[in-house]
Amino acid sequence: MDNAIDPALLDPSGEGADLVALTRILCDIPSVSGDERALADTIEAVLRACPHLDVLRDGDALVARTHLGRDRRVVVAGHIDTVPIADNLPTRLVEQDGTTELWGRGTVDMLGGVAVALALAVELGAPGTAPAHDLTWIFYDHEEVDSALNGLGRLARNHPELLRGDFAILGEPSNAGIEGGCNGTMRVEVRTHGVAAHSARAWTGENAIHAVAPVLTRLAAYAPREVEVDGLVYREGLNAVRIDGGIAGNVIPDACTVEVNYRFAPSRSVAGAEAHLREVFEGFEVLVTDAAGGARPGLDDPLAAQFVQSVLATTGGAPAPKYGWTDVARFAELGVPAVNFGPGDPLLAHKDDEHLPVAQLAQCRDALRAWLLDD
Repeated sequence: MDNAIDPALLDPSGEGADLVALTRILCDIPSVSGDERALADTIEAVLRACPHLDVLRDGDALVARTHLGRDRRVVVAGHIDTVPIADNLPTRLVEQDGTTELWGRGTVDMLGGVAVALALAVELGAPGTAPAHDLTWIFYDHEEVDSALNGLGRLARNHPELLRGDFAILGEPSNAGIEGGCNGTMRVEVRTHGVAAHSARAWTGENAIHAVAPVLTRLAAYAPREVEVDGLVYREGLNAVRIDGGIAGNVIPDACTVEVNYRFAPSRSVAGAEAHLREVFEGFEVLVTDAAGGARPGLDDPLAAQFVQSVLATTGGAPAPKYGWTDVARFAELGVPAVNFGPGDPLLAHKDDEHLPVAQLAQCRDALRAWLLDD
């Protein structure tokens, strides 16, 4: 296999796993949403070489599980797709102010976290290791696009028993700290209609693009909330992300659409978010195109509290809110408490200068490994 991973990079002793080289391999296999197959093939080959793992593949999503007879099961999950490449592959190592950074698409969101999980999946449960819990490792596709395509959602529909657990950890970037819960997200189209006409005789038509001016004014004046939920403060956001309209350079447009993305605190339901947007854009046609509810922090769950205490004893700091949407929300829907924990600054996710301090890879691996082995 051209993209095969050298087993030496995944030394099951744990101490010898070359996380930097592994992350580079994973990132340098392009895996933009919808094109994850090559990367899924590479990960599958690694997992199937581990006798201690029971492996299932559904499309380009992989589930690998131990069966050690433990009382509780922990799920560690991460998506393998990225947003589109922006001339930021192949990856490169950069020395900056005494820090070694790995630059390139996917380093932060979230193939660094996938590398950590893959190395631990090979190690934990193999002869010579005794995890405190049975483990489920999930690597899935289509997280960065419409929620209806999400590979974890597909697994929940096709194989719900494989997602069962007592606690879940999403390897989403969190600066090697813990981020609880997540905001919900909703996309709507705000539409205006007009009458097409020759631009030389504009008075005979109605300009649909001009008609969206009040929509943009309302967005520019909108003051997003900061909402405290179970001790964490979530920042909301409401923004136009795309405008589409126009027929030709000499035609008055008869239709225009503003796509708006709303990020809302987990205390608000999807129905409540829709009602709010219809109030904001009262008088306009509003069509919901995508929505996913948020998740409350859930840090009061006993396993979550143990994990938080263990990790923060090493990394310091305090739990923070996750402003973006992650699949902790999907686990919350299944009744599985979940947190975000992974390498990389979430503020760099999706940016052209996406980069990761490589020290965070070992930091996350060591903290997660120590907790999973602690009995």
